[in-house]
Formats: sequence, structure tokens, C-alpha cells
Amino acid sequence: MISESSSFVKGMMLGGLFCVFVTLVGHIKMGHGTKTHHHEHHHIQAPNKEDVSNLSEGERMELSHSIRVYCIILVKPKDLGNWAAVKETWSKHCDKAEFYSSESVKVFDSVVLNTNDMWVMMRKAYQLAYERYKDEYNWFFLAHPTTFAVIENLKYFLLKKDASQPFYIGHTVKSGELEYVDGDGGIVLSIESLKRLCQVFEDSDKCPEQGGLIWKLSEDKQLAVCLKYTGVLAENAEDSEGKDVFNTKSVGSLIKEAMANHPQKVVEGCCSDMAITFSGLASNHMHVMMYGVYRLRAYGHNFKDALVFLPPVGSEND
Repeated sequence: MISESSSFVKGMMLGGLFCVFVTLVGHIKMGHGTKTHHHEHHHIQAPNKEDVSNLSEGERMELSHSIRVYCIILVKPKDLGNWAAVKETWSKHCDKAEFYSSESVKVFDSVVLNTNDMWVMMRKAYQLAYERYKDEYNWFFLAHPTTFAVIENLKYFLLKKDASQPFYIGHTVKSGELEYVDGDGGIVLSIESLKRLCQVFEDSDKCPEQGGLIWKLSEDKQLAVCLKYTGVLAENAEDSEGKDVFNTKSVGSLIKEAMANHPQKVVEGCCSDMAITFSGLASNHMHVMMYGVYRLRAYGHNFKDALVFLPPVGSEND
């Protein structure tokens, strides 16, 4: 009897593990009839400063006004401190920013999604953004309330990238065969990618609203799975020197790592001069970042940038 009981338990354990494996594979592998392409890790870089300075004044003006960024910030009631900080700081630099919340919160205006599931929140936010703003904005930036973004650097990065092409940009991570953009660093979709995403939302076999019963993918991984069916692949964003510009950690954490790994080149080893995002920030750190990025000035020093990205009309940004 003991032997039979032991065999039964082993069988149950093996069966459970097999179910988990099948569920995971079912999420990540492409369906029948879909062509898959071997995809190496994609790296795309910001424009070279010299190339931008060689543009005519007319070309610069046209470029600076052609990039229209709509910002989506996903929030929940527990995020009130960071919600307030993002509203008061970097989000004012978006051409338009809206907060998409899991439920109604009296103290702040938001687009109420009526769900706590992060993947469902993301889906609904993207669908609403596309339906309402597909003719007004060509780039869509999604962030969490612990993310700080320098929108001017994002616009500079996107300068020579055609939004009618399928871009899916950020800090990429590889998980098995799936390459995805880490949501902590922010996710950028071109209008073409958002259009394809909203189309695949309608196919529940390729892009289900709810994950598997046993194994549930995180929302940023699920997004990559759905986009992969449409031929849109994750691309890692870097500056002209090859440094990441979307960061999934705070400045403080990156500096500590740089001090430990190469103390002789702390700043050079830490972060790109053209960094777009940092993550994992508390609300008071948001205000400190705002001070460092937009307010602190070295008297008499002029950067003489070739392009100026003006704030949205009526914005109270710094």
C-alpha cells in the first residue's frame, strides 16, 4: 500500500509539472499557420548629435513639431503618493498625459478601468488611447507611477524614426525564447504598433484577455506575446555610444553599482547623458529628479542644442 501511495503522489507531482509546462509553452509559442522568424536582440540608437546639427533650421523645426507623445500612466489607489508626484512633475512635459486607474479615486481625475488585473488594465488603456487619439498622436509612452521620464530626451531619441513603422521600444529582457520590453523602464509604441496591437486584441486565441489558469505571464510579457503575432518585436534603446537610455532602476542604484564595479569611472559607467527613464522612485525622489533635470543650472553655460522641444500649450511644466 505504501508503495502504491508513493507512486500515486509521484504521478500527481509529475502531472502537475507537465500542466505548468504545457500552459507556459502555450502562451509563448506561436500558433499553427503563423510564420516565425529568427530574431536576434535588436538595438536601436538615438541620432548622432552632429547629424542633427547639420540639419537646416526648417528641417529642425519640422522634426521638433512632428513628434507628438501621448503618455499613459497606469495607477491604483495605493499609488496616491507617486500619482501626485508624477502629475506635478514629468508628466507635464508630455503632449498629453492621462492616468488610467483601476478604480475611481476622488482626489484625482483619471480614466477608470474597473479592474485590478494589470494586463487587463494595460489592454483597456491601449484600446481607449487608440480609439480616442489615433489621429492626434504618433507615439504612445506607457509608464508606471514609480517611473521618472525625461520626455525631451524621448523625443530626441525618436527624431528620425518613422511612427508609421512598427516600433516597440524600451529596455529589453529575454525570457526563454521571448524578448520583451520591461514595463518598469517604460514602453514606447509607434502608432503603427498600437494599431496592430488593437487588431490582435480581437483574436482571443493569439491575445487572450485572461492568462492561463496555472501559469500567468506578467503584463509586459503578455504584451510582447501579442505583439509578436503581429510581427512587432522588442527593440532595446541606446544612445549613440551604446548605453541604455531606458533604465529599470533608480539613479541612486545605478551609481552604487557603478561605484562597486568601476570606481574610477562612476559617472561614465552609470548612465547615459541622454537617459530617458529611471524607475523605482519614491514620490520625494521625483521632485529631486525634477530639480536636477529642469531647474539646476550652471550660470553662464549654454548647451546650444540644435533642437528645442517646446512644452504643450497651456502646460505649467518647469
